[in-house]
Amino acid sequence: MFNRQTPLELWAGVECTINRVGDAFHDQHTRSGHRERAFADMEMFAELGLRTLRTAVLWEHVEREDNWSSADRTLQAMEQFGIRPIVGLLHHGSGPTWTNLLDPEFPEKFASFALRTAQRYPWVHDYTPINEPQTTARFSCLYGHWFPHLRCMRSYTRALFHQLKGIVLAMRAIRSVQPEARLVHTEDGGSTFSTRALQSYRDERERRRWLGMDLLCGRVTRDHPLFAFLLEHGLEEREALWFSENPCPPSMVGLNYYVTSDRFLDHRVELYPPHFRGGDSGLEPLVDVDAVRIRADGISGVGAVLRQAWERYHLPVAITEAHLGCEPEQQICWLAETWREAQRACEGGVDVRAVTVWGLLGLYNWSDLCTRDIGVYEPGVFDVSSGSPRPTALARLVRKLASGEGMEEMRVCGGWWNGDSRLTLPSPQEESTLAVQC
Repeated sequence: MFNRQTPLELWAGVECTINRVGDAFHDQHTRSGHRERAFADMEMFAELGLRTLRTAVLWEHVEREDNWSSADRTLQAMEQFGIRPIVGLLHHGSGPTWTNLLDPEFPEKFASFALRTAQRYPWVHDYTPINEPQTTARFSCLYGHWFPHLRCMRSYTRALFHQLKGIVLAMRAIRSVQPEARLVHTEDGGSTFSTRALQSYRDERERRRWLGMDLLCGRVTRDHPLFAFLLEHGLEEREALWFSENPCPPSMVGLNYYVTSDRFLDHRVELYPPHFRGGDSGLEPLVDVDAVRIRADGISGVGAVLRQAWERYHLPVAITEAHLGCEPEQQICWLAETWREAQRACEGGVDVRAVTVWGLLGLYNWSDLCTRDIGVYEPGVFDVSSGSPRPTALARLVRKLASGEGMEEMRVCGGWWNGDSRLTLPSPQEESTLAVQC
């Protein structure tokens, strides 16, 4: 049990992914115009009362443009308006064209960029060197969505190892410049559920869910449930044990949690269209669907994922992305529910530091996982579809939470994810309810 000394904070972030598909880079900052409007945007964010922002000095952009001007403008504006940065260096990316997630020298190359960033901005204290390394490893090297477009457990394991080693080396380099630097490590907070017939698949998914954090915290030894898995899928024993000898526990565990983060595995493939089938490698006899669309009990919820991370690591936790691609009333409801559940978790003894409203300027093409430029835009706290940001209905709630006023007098509708209309997939008659020993 901890004693809270400060109230729950509202943080924010601008969607900043640069992911690669084939030879094309999909750059969210360029699409939203944020790079060119850095000063005006920061003034606008400060007027809402925001004082902490997840921002980015992205490896691909700096190396591709061969200059730091955009990052300089952004961080100078943040300093002027009193906004504390949490700096990301790689956000769902695979690095510049001269490296990739499977490059044996990827960790060292990434750490070199981290060092140059710290030397340029020695006053920055908080870093998320690589956002969601698990998601990036899966989407790039297990599901084949992003570069290098592989569908193999060995490539997934290797990509995860390189990113995590890169985080450790990057924080070591950053702390050589700024000894007080803090690691805010982010991962997808989603759980996996399944029919009883797929209990073993579910167990492995749930263990892999925590694997990146376990490695960073030095927990992966020969006794770890996934130690044999790592060796079976390509790591050498000395690599699997490297983190136990070089632990780099986060200063804060960040959980990015969406309505679709929780997954459900179903063995009844005949009930689904062919494109639903395949699992991780595309060959497993199962379907992987949004749990919100099939489980009578719905999703785990923010409170549950915060408590799970706290009980596992006993490190401060935060929701580091809260966003819903929907009409404004539903976006308000999702943020309000996230805030309330985080507050209840605090009252229940979980050390929750913040909730982060994500995608201040909206998101592009995430409905297709950023694999194609299909022109789908989801507004956030601001709508930039006209070329100039304008506040949406969500901005009023953000202002109130940022000011500490609370939202008691605000009328908040019920979220669709809590109603029966969400159940659009065949109901599982038997669901696995066994706890996974991780």
